[in-house]
Amino acid sequence: MKPKNKKIDVKGRGVVINTVNNEDYISITDIAKYKDEKRTDYITQNWLRNRNTIEF
Repeated sequence: MKPKNKKIDVKGRGVVINTVNNEDYISITDIAKYKDEKRTDYITQNWLRNRNTIEF
């Protein structure tokens, strides 16, 4: 099944939601852009290493 994309507005920023096989996936890169548009890789990397993220 081909993924479907839609966009929502979160605090004035567009965040993409991809739907694949009836499951929604929020773009963490779009969320990281809210903090720093140039360092989304660093922000995402730190989020993935966060203890709360790992426990989740």
